[in-house]
Amino acid sequence: MVSLKVFNSVGEELRRIEQTYDVRVLYACESGSRAWGFASQDSDYDVRFIYVHSRDWYLSIEDRRDVIEEPISDSLDLSGWELRKTLRLLRKSNPPLLEWLKSPVVYAWDEAFVSDFKQLADEYYSPARCFQHYLHMAFGNARDYLKHDQVIMKKYLYVLRPLLACRWIERNMGQVPMLFDELVEGIVEDADVRAAIANLLARKKAGDELDRGPKDAVLSRYIEAELAGLEKIQSEEEPAPDSEALNHFFQSYCLKSPALALACSG
Repeated sequence: MVSLKVFNSVGEELRRIEQTYDVRVLYACESGSRAWGFASQDSDYDVRFIYVHSRDWYLSIEDRRDVIEEPISDSLDLSGWELRKTLRLLRKSNPPLLEWLKSPVVYAWDEAFVSDFKQLADEYYSPARCFQHYLHMAFGNARDYLKHDQVIMKKYLYVLRPLLACRWIERNMGQVPMLFDELVEGIVEDADVRAAIANLLARKKAGDELDRGPKDAVLSRYIEAELAGLEKIQSEEEPAPDSEALNHFFQSYCLKSPALALACSG
C-alpha cells in the first residue's frame, strides 16, 4: 500500500512531531484516497494521528490548541487530534475517526491504547449519527461537484463513497469499511454501474488526469436515484451518550499514568 521509504519517512516525521510539540503519538494511519483504495501515483499521503500531552499540560486554566497541523511537504500531509478532542468526537460517533481505526496502513500505534480505544469505539458507534454524516456529505458533494454538464470525473468517487456508506448502514451491515472496493462489492448490484465504477477506478489508479468532461450517464442516473431514495429515510434522533467511560479512559491515559507522562516529557 505504501513503500518502505514512505513508511520510514512518516515515522521520522512523527518522531519529530513528538519532540517538537512534547507529545506522544498513540496512533497514526493513512487516510484519504490511499486508504480508500483509489489513489493515483501522485496522490498525497494523508497521515492522521492521535496524540496525548504530558500530564501537566492538562492542568491549566488556559484553553490550548488541540490539533497539530503540519504544512504539506513532499506530498506528505500530517495532522492530528489531541486525545481529549478525539474522545469528544468519539462521543458523537465521528465517522472519520472510526474510519481511521480501520485504515489498511498504520504507521504507529501503542498496542494497549489501540486495543482499549477500539473497544470503546464499538461501544459509542451510532449508526444513526454516521448515516446522517454520510448523507450530508453525499448530497453536499453531489451539489458541489456534479451540478454542471461538465464535471471533474474523479469527483464521482467522492459522491459514491458516502452514498454507498449510507446504504451500508441502512442495510445493517455494521460499521462502514474503509476500502471503497468493499463498499462497491457489498452494495452495488447493477452490472452497468459496477462496470462504470471499475473503469473510473482503473483510469484514476493508472494516473489519468481525469479532468473535466461530460457527465457519465450511468453513474449520474445511479447517483440521482440513490440520493432520492436515501432522502426519504428518516433516522431517529439519538440522545447524547453518557461520558463516564470516556472520562475514565481519558484519566487512565493522561492523569493516572506516570509512565505515559514520563514518556511524553522525554
